[in-house]
Amino acid sequence: MSELRTTLVQCDLRWEDPATNCQRLAEQLGDIGEAETDLIVLPEMFATGFTMNSREMAQSMEESEALAWMREQAQRRGCVMTGSLAIKDHASYFNRLIWAWPNGDIAHYDKRHLFRMAGEHERYGMGRDRVVVEYKGIRLLLTVCYDLRFPVWLRQQPGEHDGFEYDALLCVANWPAPRRHPWRTLLQARAIENACYTIGVNRVGEDAKGLSYAGDSMLVDFKGEPLIDEPRDTPFIRTGVIDSQSLARFREKFPAWMDADRFTVEV
Repeated sequence: MSELRTTLVQCDLRWEDPATNCQRLAEQLGDIGEAETDLIVLPEMFATGFTMNSREMAQSMEESEALAWMREQAQRRGCVMTGSLAIKDHASYFNRLIWAWPNGDIAHYDKRHLFRMAGEHERYGMGRDRVVVEYKGIRLLLTVCYDLRFPVWLRQQPGEHDGFEYDALLCVANWPAPRRHPWRTLLQARAIENACYTIGVNRVGEDAKGLSYAGDSMLVDFKGEPLIDEPRDTPFIRTGVIDSQSLARFREKFPAWMDADRFTVEV
């Protein structure tokens, strides 16, 4: 059985200023490393804010300074670093969640559900693949912001471990304060219906478009109970534990998954 120490980084972001955002984050994280955590989670588009200026702000995987920073931080701190970036991939642009391993390797997930109310679907390409990564014996489904509203896309699929595909759902976001109730409710609902932990990391502050963000970053257990839940509008860095032993005991004691509907998702 395994534990995954997970660090939530709730912070303000400077609009379309990757160098400053990366510098500030490095300072805020201080000496946090493998002695304290296994995974550091940053908000959606942590380098720029939720920009629709994809053609101006996106860089390729090879040229992205923010991605290079993530890789360097992961290697130096000896833990995984994750968060999303605006990435150019050939002639397309993606809101891409980067998973930077401490050994220098990179995995990624492209946001599937694009927030049309902000025109994201006109500026970025839609992801096609669900991505599950495994680290320290914990399997995590990677998602970004608006994905959280779509339970079919996030639903557990039959896996090798007693019908479960993943143990934790990770969602990074720029989720505005006027919709904070759905954010909080959906993080708990996704945990309950999938018998998993959920990790939700959102920003605070105000962006250049005048949108305010309350944060409400949370670590939620498989019963929907918050393990990390700080007051709104408060920047913080906190670490909680995803415990596979507690999760396994709950799934065995309450095997609702055995009565789940079977279906496939068209991509």
